[in-house]
Amino acid sequence: MSLRVLLVEDNQLNADLVTAILGREGHAVEVLPDGAALRARLAHAPPDLVLMDILLPDTDGITLAEELRARAGWTLVPLVAVTAQALAGDRERFLLAGFREVVIKPIDTRTLSAVVERLACRAAAH
Repeated sequence: MSLRVLLVEDNQLNADLVTAILGREGHAVEVLPDGAALRARLAHAPPDLVLMDILLPDTDGITLAEELRARAGWTLVPLVAVTAQALAGDRERFLLAGFREVVIKPIDTRTLSAVVERLACRAAAH
């Protein structure tokens, strides 16, 4: 199943890696560099999946996740937190904010692919 994936990531190397991994699997990836770009994107149709860096230059992923959960049309879009700074208790905090999965940086290609596949299968089942 091909997904429309929105990646919110300010690090170009990480954005390129995710785009290459998911592109090889047939997914279309749109990259946004920060929270302001995501907020501007909210006026358009939602993607099938959002991968979001937790630490962005202008805001944090938790705040953005809460905003997405309150936005009509975006409430059911699966969110995946992408972070290098996961401390004890962070995973629970991310899940409470509305993320369905957490991917730790440096990104392991197998882990990322498995997470996306799992979420795609859940979406197809509904």
